[in-house]
Amino acid sequence: MSRLARRHTKPEVALRRELHRRGLRFRVQLPVPGNRRRTIDIAFTRVKLAVFVDGCFWHGCPEHGVKPSTNPEWWRWKLARNQERDADTTRLLEEAGWTVLRLWEHEDVLASASTVELRWRAAAPDG
Repeated sequence: MSRLARRHTKPEVALRRELHRRGLRFRVQLPVPGNRRRTIDIAFTRVKLAVFVDGCFWHGCPEHGVKPSTNPEWWRWKLARNQERDADTTRLLEEAGWTVLRLWEHEDVLASASTVELRWRAAAPDG
């Protein structure tokens, strides 16, 4: 597991490329206020918009999440813990005044970028 990518995953990079192509500028892997050990995948600091690209397996996607058959009790605990951490991270950000947007890795990149852009434009002072 230590060899698995934790940042700069293919879906994350694809979304960042599309957002950059659309002229949106952002920070990557910005520490979460209140918990510097956690990071925001894509952060629009001026409008306080945090975007996370969640992996289907690790974050328990209802459509594509797989329940491992080997050591199922441990995996159930591990995946539940990941979801609890996601909820806590969302709570910390919202308490700090951020808008949190969570996208699944399987979602279409163009559709995801449009969702992010709409939220960004809604939050931007110049609209």
